[in-house]
Amino acid sequence: MPFLELDHISKSYDAVPVLRGVSLVVERGAVAALLGPSGCGKTTLLRVVAGLERADSGVVRVEGAPVDGVPPHRRGFGLMFQDYALFPHLDVAANVAFGLRMQGVGAREVRARVAELLALVGLPGYEARRVYALSGGERQRVALARALAPRPRLLMLDEPLAALDRTLRERLQDELRAIIRAVGVTALYVTHDQAEAFAMADQVALLNAGCLEQHGPPEALYRHPVSLWAARFLGLTNLVSGVWRADGRVETPLGPLACRAEAPAPAGAPVTLVIYPDAATPAPGGFEAWVEELQFRGQAYRVRLCHPSGQALSFDLPAPPGPVGATVAFTLDPDGVYVLPR
Repeated sequence: MPFLELDHISKSYDAVPVLRGVSLVVERGAVAALLGPSGCGKTTLLRVVAGLERADSGVVRVEGAPVDGVPPHRRGFGLMFQDYALFPHLDVAANVAFGLRMQGVGAREVRARVAELLALVGLPGYEARRVYALSGGERQRVALARALAPRPRLLMLDEPLAALDRTLRERLQDELRAIIRAVGVTALYVTHDQAEAFAMADQVALLNAGCLEQHGPPEALYRHPVSLWAARFLGLTNLVSGVWRADGRVETPLGPLACRAEAPAPAGAPVTLVIYPDAATPAPGGFEAWVEELQFRGQAYRVRLCHPSGQALSFDLPAPPGPVGATVAFTLDPDGVYVLPR
């Protein structure tokens, strides 16, 4: 039996659909990311699960039992907001202890649990500090400790790292993932950032205009996008039109390309190829294009190419293939050329 089941959840505001029959299953102990652009419905879906919004139709089940009529404070869920929502007039210990005191937990147990959670999030000894004196990263950890303190059966996080700078965000996402894994809690994680979703989650639900576009493990989404929209949102910008050939290759402006596909298409069928950014190698015998732009990205060079057909391509290479303006030949790894399903 799945831990969390969303069964055809729909929600509208002022007759404008925000969620359109979203169904999703999350297993116990898994971290599921709700991923998509602003306005796609991911936060609304989180609020429906939390009980802060009521769906127009559909059912939310936890361990097989519907919870739609259960008040938010009785669902046993923990919620961590983007702005952390800490109480500025309380010290760190009182913030972490808030949910425990609401449950009527005794003072000795509260102190022990607060100390345990602060140690878990890397803030031992911070009990007496005021939250306004903390850094953004420290506030994020206090908010996490507060959400975990009552031992929720489901932890929900709404863009918890969005307010942090990139370096701190990348460091804390690793720590956050480790903490969630250590606790073993089932989690729903809302984000608009593909890299963050892939780093955090066991499974990713990709939302598009209130619909579930694709769902599965991060690698499956990236390696097998189900649509042109999904490919573009995941940052796969090398999209090339072509025609399926009888020999199993695809005729394109770059020439005939070997590729991988979920199923072969009939000869002559139009198809769209996704060429992955790591698929190209400078080598004779492939297609030729001139180097239009070079960007050093730290671990690789982002190389923008222009083919004589007008097709633009971008690849990540360990070294520049040549100076800007040079014409270079490239071969493509067939495993890095994917035929989008029709």
